[in-house]
Amino acid sequence: MRRWTYLAGAIVTETCATLAMRASSDHAAWIVVVVAGYALAFAFLALVLRAGMAIGVAYGVWAACGVVATAVLAVPLFGDPLTWVMGLGFAVIVAGVLLIELGSHTPTASAADEAVPEAVR
Repeated sequence: MRRWTYLAGAIVTETCATLAMRASSDHAAWIVVVVAGYALAFAFLALVLRAGMAIGVAYGVWAACGVVATAVLAVPLFGDPLTWVMGLGFAVIVAGVLLIELGSHTPTASAADEAVPEAVR
């Protein structure tokens, strides 16, 4: 559970930093939030990896959730468009991350395979 809490922290701080980057084009003071947000996001991501989550899973979930959250929040904050094609893209991203997550739990070799010498395989 701790891994997922750290990952949520990484997603939230990265999303805030990215949105602050957009806001910094109008007000330079937002750069402070950008730098702090990305620093915290990478710190949280390091904690996720130390807690034992596979990097492919952690990065996939982090990136996918960040993309979706940033795009959705940019609609009310900045008036960005949100189209059905973007929604389809979100669905494809989520499906890809789910496949990575499911694939990370697949055993690499069975006990029977390990008993067979490499030259025989």
